[in-house]
Amino acid sequence: MSEWRPDLLGEGFECLDLDLGVDDAPASDWTGDEEIPLVATLVRSLPEPLGFWQRIRGHARELEAVDVLYVHGWSDYFFQRRLAEFWTVRGARFYALDLRRYGRSLRPGQLHGYVEHLDDYHTEIDMAVQQIVGCGGQKQESSTASGLRPSDDPPRRLVLFGHSTGGLVLSLWADRNRGIADALVLNSPWLQLQVGDTMRKAIAPVVNLRARLNPLADALPQLDMGFYKRAQAMVADPGEQAAINLDWRPEHPAPVRGGWLKAILEGHARVAAGIDVGAPVCMLLSARSYFGISWRDEMLRADTVLEVEGIARAGLRIGSSLTVERIDGALHDVFLSEESVRTEAYARLDRWTRGWMAATS
Repeated sequence: MSEWRPDLLGEGFECLDLDLGVDDAPASDWTGDEEIPLVATLVRSLPEPLGFWQRIRGHARELEAVDVLYVHGWSDYFFQRRLAEFWTVRGARFYALDLRRYGRSLRPGQLHGYVEHLDDYHTEIDMAVQQIVGCGGQKQESSTASGLRPSDDPPRRLVLFGHSTGGLVLSLWADRNRGIADALVLNSPWLQLQVGDTMRKAIAPVVNLRARLNPLADALPQLDMGFYKRAQAMVADPGEQAAINLDWRPEHPAPVRGGWLKAILEGHARVAAGIDVGAPVCMLLSARSYFGISWRDEMLRADTVLEVEGIARAGLRIGSSLTVERIDGALHDVFLSEESVRTEAYARLDRWTRGWMAATS
């Protein structure tokens, strides 16, 4: 059994390997004889304990009984210390999952981010939730080591927090595991193909055929010019940007392979048909998208990855309670935008979490 160990993010962060067995996916350039282990990595940051007098007086932070599970997007991994801090200073326990073949979980010989079924990720999400909330993923009442609030603690609540592809993955997981999550926060979730549902239906048969014939072949030419990462480097927090591992989060994403694109289109089709995550949703999006084949300064204040109008509409098909926060000037990751914009994003998230907690207490 793997043990928690210090994480590369430094003080206040630990990580844990989740053993998923042996990788049976095709390898890239692996020439070794040994089998490649398949793992996911769970990172955690816990809130500072309350002081003695705060406990005696019954003081509690607003998110004291909340656990958060974050899942990153495509060609990405978890590195955002300040995102974790938003939750921990409010008393929540923050966890982040580097999915199989991403970031901390990537092993030599593996194809970066490759998967042929999005439901494969349910295994590591299940394991992460078990680590967070107890055996079998069932909610359990919390216990306090100090003994000051022994048996009458409220049950802990689970917030799923997904960015881009991670938002799609968590939405599909919540639909299949209704009743486990108490809320979803989605940061520019990839719920719909950029060209819309009509075009998705048109290209899906071609993608599916090519994926059956050669799942590792490039399904699309590499159209990413690096503008999104360039914009981040120019406006996001420089301390966080300097710490990024470019092997895990390259300037240009990994190739879009047929088997992976087929999995994404199948996920989009499920959303288009309608799912129910079974919990209130807060969706944060940029106010606009901007696409181009050459650099423009407008890319510093827009989503250059997704078509945000379509994503906002797709959000109506994932559940019955949806709040959409459109943030002027935001990038694709709203929390990596320029300072005033990310301050606004955090303020919107704080407002929503306060309302959610007040309404469900």
